[in-house]
Amino acid sequence: MLAAAGTLLGRRLRWPAPVREHWGPAGRSRSRREAAEAEAAAPVFQYVGERAARADRVFVWGFSFSGALGVPSFVVPASGPEPRAGLRPRRRIQPVPYRLELDHKITSAACGYGFTLLSSKTKDVTKVWGMGLNKDSQLGFHRSRKDKTRGYEYVLEPAPVPLPLDRPQETKVLQVSCGRAHSLILTDREGVFSMGNNSHGQCGRKVVEDEVYSESHTVHRMQDFDGQVVQVVCGQDHSLFLTNKGEVYSCGWGADGQTEEGHVFVWGYGILGKGPNLLETALPEMIPPTLFGLTEFNPHIQVSQIRCGLSHFAALTNNGELFVWGKNIRGCLGIGRLEDQYFPWRVTMPGEPVDVACGVDHMVTLAKSFI
Repeated sequence: MLAAAGTLLGRRLRWPAPVREHWGPAGRSRSRREAAEAEAAAPVFQYVGERAARADRVFVWGFSFSGALGVPSFVVPASGPEPRAGLRPRRRIQPVPYRLELDHKITSAACGYGFTLLSSKTKDVTKVWGMGLNKDSQLGFHRSRKDKTRGYEYVLEPAPVPLPLDRPQETKVLQVSCGRAHSLILTDREGVFSMGNNSHGQCGRKVVEDEVYSESHTVHRMQDFDGQVVQVVCGQDHSLFLTNKGEVYSCGWGADGQTEEGHVFVWGYGILGKGPNLLETALPEMIPPTLFGLTEFNPHIQVSQIRCGLSHFAALTNNGELFVWGKNIRGCLGIGRLEDQYFPWRVTMPGEPVDVACGVDHMVTLAKSFI
């Protein structure tokens, strides 16, 4: 029997349907309809072959009222004094990972101060989606349904972000990044696009005195780099650009470490990840690798990616695990409770995280399904 089952990898296995009588409790004969319903409700065992493709997933958690999680039912109240039957109550905080349903394969995600950008390498015209706070047009202009001349200051679900692409069917979006109130979008052949607040020149264009950013249609294109930009990063009010020549360009207000050994060093002020007794240090201190899963039985585990929020941190390991620590503002750590976390803590979710983005009080993770 086991050998036969092994040859049916990836198929749905059912017991053969009875030929004659269908018996229920106390020997009562069941109708064929009842038998069919019982069979449909019976568990179905699925076996996954080695070549089965793993699905892509997007998980969100943290503060939801700005719309940054992209789930309208978390924000919009039920009509009337009492919630109607079937309507979910408003959810101010989502303390654990929540799967966001999307029609496209998301390849890049970024979190800003109360807003989120998602992008796909699709050849469709729509390549970027935004959700959350949009008072500085950091998500672009989203026309109001009630007044066509006005735009939304809050976007409650993933909405297409229009880009002035010359070749929309050919150009791909490689990466998105978000700052306090501005955004960067990196493409493969049409440079970098910036949107939102430019009060410090963080969008890579001239600062205009008394410029109004609310409901703005401005999307700025940057192409004047010596080489092709391969990565963009937004700080709070500044932007960084890395080219294929290894050169770094910057603009905006201002001006962060990881080694080839996969060790994590922290310094500065806040919950740094080495317990409640270390809240400030001027010199880099290493977080013990054992806190990220390194043991004598797993000697090759190391941190492969680091992300920083306003006052919290996230680390991805080469073993496909996500660790977080820091200030748990509005449940942004996704650990199921609201207390601050002084040591790296593993986040559990129904998928293997492959990338993560940190905002002020929310996070987004791209993940692969387990099967």
